[in-house]
Amino acid sequence: MKLKHILASVALYGVLIIGVIIFLFPFYFMFIGSFKESAEIFSTHFTFLPEKGFHLEKYTGLVDYVDFGRAVINSFIVASSFTLLALFFCSLGGFAFAKYNFPGRNGLFIFLLATMMIPVQAGVIASYLLMSWLHWLDTFYPLIIPGIANAFGIFLMRQYISSMPDELIDAAKIDGCSTFQIYYRIILPLVSGGLVVLGIVFFMGTWNDFFWPLIIIQSPEKFTVQLALARLNAVKGDTVDYGMIMAGATLCSLPLIIIFIIFHRRLVAGILSGAIK
Repeated sequence: MKLKHILASVALYGVLIIGVIIFLFPFYFMFIGSFKESAEIFSTHFTFLPEKGFHLEKYTGLVDYVDFGRAVINSFIVASSFTLLALFFCSLGGFAFAKYNFPGRNGLFIFLLATMMIPVQAGVIASYLLMSWLHWLDTFYPLIIPGIANAFGIFLMRQYISSMPDELIDAAKIDGCSTFQIYYRIILPLVSGGLVVLGIVFFMGTWNDFFWPLIIIQSPEKFTVQLALARLNAVKGDTVDYGMIMAGATLCSLPLIIIFIIFHRRLVAGILSGAIK
């Protein structure tokens, strides 16, 4: 029985290791390719390390052809601002739907969920005209403001907050807490796991967004990282420097990897907590 258990564990870990290798290999190829010459990238003779040594020209070229550092700062400003505002409004909306009875609550919540089935692309023209009317074109406001109270975030926070006992809120009211004090002092600390999960989803989604910034942003100095990467396809005429694109993609991935490393324990705990609830 013990031998059977050992063999099952070996088989399980073997499958997991193979899956990890398959998943990580494209990232490894991208990282190593950023140090190779263009001819070596497309060579039929694959090497795990650059044959002619590591070259940093692809990374330094990002500054020469596009202001990639500025694009990273722009994306960080947009993604961080959107994440913080969205966490506030979505958790506040989820708190209201979960713990307060008001006229039309169920109907409004169903309508909110129904909006999740409408493709984002269906409202692009109306959204663009609205941004133009507000004189927000070629600014960061359309990348931040429109989605800070989105249906998915409110739904997720409502599910977290609904599982909390009403007695906590009643006790806080007896102690003289206002509605916002209950939200800030009682609710937010208890749903910190859900906030981490939602925050990572929001940050990654905003950081990787290409479609909406492509429509809104025209000035190169306001480009996000995805727009800067797309511009690399045409900065050198008819030729495409895929090594430089890999270098830019590597730099784009670093903030997301760092965030995952910092918050991975809270992320897993938050997902498991939500699943159990």
